[in-house]
Amino acid sequence: MDVLIKQETVLLASVIEAIAGLVVILASLATAWVAVGLGRVSPAMPRPVAARLLLGRWLSLALEFELAADILRTAATPSWNEIAQLAAIIVIRTVLNFFLERDVASAERRQPAS
Repeated sequence: MDVLIKQETVLLASVIEAIAGLVVILASLATAWVAVGLGRVSPAMPRPVAARLLLGRWLSLALEFELAADILRTAATPSWNEIAQLAAIIVIRTVLNFFLERDVASAERRQPAS
């Protein structure tokens, strides 16, 4: 039973990683759509800024999915080495997400209200 739960947890982590990949693909497509002028953006916001903000929001979401997958994978096979790797991954992804969110919020504040 324990082996089955571990296998299912690893499978779920793989599914979540696939979702993160799908989010990145969709984000890239949506950003390209906005960047080339086909997507609707606020008239007060320059198109490149709108595209950058859109991509930043979606990449932040993808990072959260990746972190969830890493946590599940480590929970399934916890060793001290795996836990140390997870801790490093959490720190790196948290720092990336922090700066990404800060940049997005900063860019949003700089834009005039429409």
